Amino acid sequence: MKERAEIVETGIPLFFKAQLEIKAPAKKIFDFISDPKNHSKMDGSETVKGAIKGPNKLVLGSKFGMRMKLGIPYVIKNEVIQWQENQIIAWQHLLHNVWKYELKEIDASTTLVIESWDGRNARSKWWVSDSGEWVPKAMAKTLVKLKELVE
Repeated sequence: MKERAEIVETGIPLFFKAQLEIKAPAKKIFDFISDPKNHSKMDGSETVKGAIKGPNKLVLGSKFGMRMKLGIPYVIKNEVIQWQENQIIAWQHLLHNVWKYELKEIDASTTLVIESWDGRNARSKWWVSDSGEWVPKAMAKTLVKLKELVE
């Protein structure tokens, strides 16, 4: 049976979380997430098609562009807005939706990974209005893919 990530009920509109325990050190997971070339490999929404520019390792203030497809192909530019080595990385794009990964080390070889998506400060509420229908499931799928890639 394939492992499933837990969708965490936040009770906050336009704020979603999912989490999964991964049998890998926090550093290994963080290094994987911090490389934008890996985002299409772990994406559970199937909208991220690949990195087009940016550094090989994201840090606070890094800017990176991604090829996307949600119905139609487009390009989105992101900026890292929160960063703590091996613990937290978060980025947002022009519309201010925020993707965040928090890594909580359980022991030297096990990490709880929490992914959140925050659309509360989105510049376009229309764009995020249906996000509750698909974002939590996509995040859960992302965490399962991430687990398969780093374990």
